[in-house]
Amino acid sequence: MSTLQDLLAQRAALEAQIAEIQNFARADAISKVKALMAENGLTAADISVRATAPRPAGEAKVPSKVAAKFRNPATGESWSGRGLKPRWLKAAIADGAKPEDFAV
Repeated sequence: MSTLQDLLAQRAALEAQIAEIQNFARADAISKVKALMAENGLTAADISVRATAPRPAGEAKVPSKVAAKFRNPATGESWSGRGLKPRWLKAAIADGAKPEDFAV
């Protein structure tokens, strides 16, 4: 039967082997990437800039924020003018107000 010290020593030896293999695999991957970059004439800047690359077909576009064009002075609610009119603006228009009265 193994003692606690024996098991701890085995664990330390295994962790050292794991670290050594991980370092070897990392170095191998780096050398492969460098070889591919040299073969294709690429630099680190070429592969780190994602803004110039087209978005993959299934990837969703991040919606942009639009500045408010109308604001309810009573509650502070705002509307950008896109989409359906909010209830507070519909109610105000029904009461005789004009949309320009709420323009920001």
